[in-house]
Amino acid sequence: MRPVLLLVRFSTPLFAYQLLVAVLAMPTTGQAQSLNLASGAKDQPIEITANNGIEWQQENEILIASGNAKASRDGISVEAEVLRAYYKQKSGGGADLYRLDAAGGVKIYSGTDSIVGATAVYDFEKAILRVDGRKVVFKSGNDTISANQQMEYWERQKMAVARGRAVATHQGKTVRADILKALFREKKGGKSEVYVVEAFDNVLILSEQDRVRADRGIYKVDSGIATLAGNITITRTDSILTGDRAEVNLKTGISKLLTADPVHSKNREKKRIRGLIYPQKQ
Repeated sequence: MRPVLLLVRFSTPLFAYQLLVAVLAMPTTGQAQSLNLASGAKDQPIEITANNGIEWQQENEILIASGNAKASRDGISVEAEVLRAYYKQKSGGGADLYRLDAAGGVKIYSGTDSIVGATAVYDFEKAILRVDGRKVVFKSGNDTISANQQMEYWERQKMAVARGRAVATHQGKTVRADILKALFREKKGGKSEVYVVEAFDNVLILSEQDRVRADRGIYKVDSGIATLAGNITITRTDSILTGDRAEVNLKTGISKLLTADPVHSKNREKKRIRGLIYPQKQ
């Protein structure tokens, strides 16, 4: 079945929308870039294609594309079994797309980045993408972040938030937690990279030699150092160290257990560090 192509120019009046039936969808050739579908290239139209057809509900101001549906602009695409595009008329004429819902095998991708999940909601006014599913995976260059509940991608803040058994990996290094927040920066050529990961609740850092658990932590990718706080447990083979703060160098594999900072700690008295070193089994 030939896909239906809808080219929507939201900068023009409603009666000037172009509804075209094409043999093939027009390809997009964007350069390396982040997943900024909402905040980037606002002056360009959004192409919507679908195998089973596109329903245009003018009174409800909704476009519904079904069957291998795809929405694209400037090299960034959203694919799903069903897409629902919500727009609203402007007082001075024309219309604005303010929300895009996707359901069924969702994939959002550019030339370098991608997010996959079960369902997604794209808020174009806030420039926030939310992807839900039992296996949500975000990939950007050497960085991978996954979660079993939800992933939020904040375009303007250059931030991703993973919820539910979240895992961040960077060149073989792993950070786990209930919630992970990753901060991005743009490299030359338009590519993005993670430079800071903040971890909250049930934090687990895996280094070459140790397993470090904590309540919260911050991992700085450039230095490779993760600073952890709250109920620290460092396990190496059969030895266990406990304390309030720790510093783990994921590049060298060296872990340090530190005393609590009396300035920022609720308990002004320093706690002693405790370690258990078990004898080797004969």
